[in-house]
Amino acid sequence: MSTKSQALMKSIIQRVATGPDLSKDIDFEEAKAGMQAILRGEIDDVQSAIFLIALRMKRESQEENEGILAAILAESDKQSVNVPDLVDLGDPYSGYNRSVPISSFLPPVLAELGLPTVIHSLDAVSPKFGLTHRHINQALGLEVDHSTTQAKARLEDSAIGWSYIDQASYCKGLHNMVSLRDRVIKRTVVNTVETLIGPLRGNNTHSILGYVHKPYPPIYADLVKASGMETALLVRGVEGGVIPSLRQKGLMISYAGKVEKNRVDIEPALLGIKQTMRAIAFPEGLSVENDIPALAEYTVKLGKAALSGEQGMFYDGLVLAGSLILWHTKKADSLAIGAEMTRAVLDSGKALKRL
Repeated sequence: MSTKSQALMKSIIQRVATGPDLSKDIDFEEAKAGMQAILRGEIDDVQSAIFLIALRMKRESQEENEGILAAILAESDKQSVNVPDLVDLGDPYSGYNRSVPISSFLPPVLAELGLPTVIHSLDAVSPKFGLTHRHINQALGLEVDHSTTQAKARLEDSAIGWSYIDQASYCKGLHNMVSLRDRVIKRTVVNTVETLIGPLRGNNTHSILGYVHKPYPPIYADLVKASGMETALLVRGVEGGVIPSLRQKGLMISYAGKVEKNRVDIEPALLGIKQTMRAIAFPEGLSVENDIPALAEYTVKLGKAALSGEQGMFYDGLVLAGSLILWHTKKADSLAIGAEMTRAVLDSGKALKRL
């Protein structure tokens, strides 16, 4: 154990855990050093939990958020991918506990549209312990524990162009915190920053993120810039994911660096999407508490049908999200054109072959 790290953590906790009126912010370097010490196993679980909870209760400063993200980036295995544009899909790692994650099938669609895409996740973590992209890739029979080097090769292979990568593969120290986070129960700063690590980077990397609460887009845009990715698309999506409601207006905000470029109300009906439900609910009788494998198989069945051109809510979800990403990355001049490009790929069945 590092006595220097332990002394630093003691000093940090004395300042951030002093009650609602007296708690003080720490600076970027302290946040980074404290989090790195946790990731390296130099701080015990009790103090690690106090650190995370105290930051959340006083509310993390943006400098603290950036320091903690910088610590995770420093402890992660990162690879440069030889592609002009790379899409990084940042769905919540705790997964979905009410609706089917259509976004699991976005990567092969985007790859067929000329946008290599990486999606990342893990098995299960607090607070939702939901259905994750790892579960769905397992149900597809795909390798879920390959290295960042192997994921890089998939992205650079023009016949594939997409990859899943697990948190355990690119940041072992962070993945080792899963048990601690489960015992902490509530969301912490780790939930905020872990989708922004981007272990694979293209010449230009585009972070696609979902959010729920209105204050988050500028916070996320700042963190995307701090992480070294070039652009960010923030989508007010179902369960905090990247797929907007299929039934009602939503909002997306496009950033280049920290500069807001566009703010657009998404109207599904204007793209030919006319659904009465906002998302695909889990089948009656199935829940994440008991039926993760069955839910993953159900998602795979629907996803393969959509990639085969079968129209319905899953198909429309891919069209909607595809149009947003094509427009954001300047591959389509409008959402309507992006929607038609996505439909053409789905109807051709070519994305299915990329699975």
